[in-house]
Amino acid sequence: MSRITKLASLALVCPLFACAETTFPAGTPVQMIVTVGHHYGHPARALTKDDLIVTQHFEPLPVMDLIPLRGDRASLELFLLVDHCSNCEPGSKFEELSRFITSQPPATTVGIAYIQNGRLQLALNPTTDHERAVKALSTPEGSKPASPFGALAELIRSWPQGPSRGPYRRAVLMISNGINPSATDKLQDPSAEAALAEAQRAGVTVYVIYHPSADYRSTDYSQIYAGQVQLSHVAEETGGEAYFLGFGPLPSLAPFLTDLSDHLANQYLLEFDANPAEGSGALEPVTVKSKIADLDVMVPDKVWVPGHASGPTGATKAPRQE
Repeated sequence: MSRITKLASLALVCPLFACAETTFPAGTPVQMIVTVGHHYGHPARALTKDDLIVTQHFEPLPVMDLIPLRGDRASLELFLLVDHCSNCEPGSKFEELSRFITSQPPATTVGIAYIQNGRLQLALNPTTDHERAVKALSTPEGSKPASPFGALAELIRSWPQGPSRGPYRRAVLMISNGINPSATDKLQDPSAEAALAEAQRAGVTVYVIYHPSADYRSTDYSQIYAGQVQLSHVAEETGGEAYFLGFGPLPSLAPFLTDLSDHLANQYLLEFDANPAEGSGALEPVTVKSKIADLDVMVPDKVWVPGHASGPTGATKAPRQE
């Protein structure tokens, strides 16, 4: 812990002893989506709150509840965000995406959006009519090379929400090459960092399928590598996953879409008490580990923790269905 962080922590603690009339809550309620990791060859084991260890700055936090997101709690809003990258050739992959959409449970609403010249184009708000979502899919038209992460951030900021009816999940499946041609640092992209912060603050899990432009063989491979690094960075640090095999297009999306469906079917809403953040709130690094041997959990590496004057955070609004 840095000296500045230590001093900030002492600034919060000392008033508790200096003045009996000035008190802060012992913990701030926080929610986080937890996904069971890969479980090849056997069904995913059911988890309880006693199976997890949650820490904030190495300090253990009390776990209040772990709710399986199944049955009447299975509500999920899923956006497909497809990049109209330059000269894309999706081929049969749109048929695989169509089957993926129609295979989603009734409790999953699906929205469709595109990235055109780096800008967000909303085609369809999340709907329970999966056939309608399939009809909203269209073949990429091609666009000027531009960072896809600004559109991802805009999608998360503008995500339509309805009246509060209890906890629900939000996730994005993003299909892109991840390349930001204007990035000056191949391994640190401000647009990717901004999208990551938006997703972590909103509790949105991002899954990514890498898909290159048709002329990827003539592209600087360092750019392709940098795009894949940023895609993995955003996906994994929101609790999701990035799918790619080398620099070329995936031969088929089917096995990866099956894996994604398995992740979505094995998620929990984790409720715990965190140490309040300063001011109105902040993204705080929180670690979640499983006590069960050979069982990993996928979680965001940071979560929004409200400040002393804020209320609980997390997935608390229900989706607007069309």
